[in-house]
Amino acid sequence: MSKIAVVYWSGTGNTETMAAAVVEGARDKGAQTALFTASDFSAEQVGEYDAIAFGCPSMGAEQLEESEFEPMFTACENRLNKKRIALFGSYGWGDGEWMRSWETRCRDAGAILVCESVICNEAPDEEALSACRELGAALA
Repeated sequence: MSKIAVVYWSGTGNTETMAAAVVEGARDKGAQTALFTASDFSAEQVGEYDAIAFGCPSMGAEQLEESEFEPMFTACENRLNKKRIALFGSYGWGDGEWMRSWETRCRDAGAILVCESVICNEAPDEEALSACRELGAALA
């Protein structure tokens, strides 16, 4: 049984809703899952999981949330080499540049992106939630 962490930050609830769908998809495939907010997850926990889904919305000029998520992710980054991960998040403006930059950053750290990242504009619709469930299943 795979052990999967789903780690997210959400300001409006959109990314939190996406995280719940990721957990659902992984559990449906038989994975043991743990759901964490960014403030409740640390770099020391990376090695405890077979795979990790990270979720963060686009903030400001298409960047990761700076006060909680960015410091947590930066601390985890040097532990992601050969780690199976997936990324998801919502945005309210722009074209998804923050996700493309984040994917590059993860690849540069040696992480293995197991599937296409999931992004949605504003609140996730059923199509986005389905994609989140598929993301969770891919991690499992």
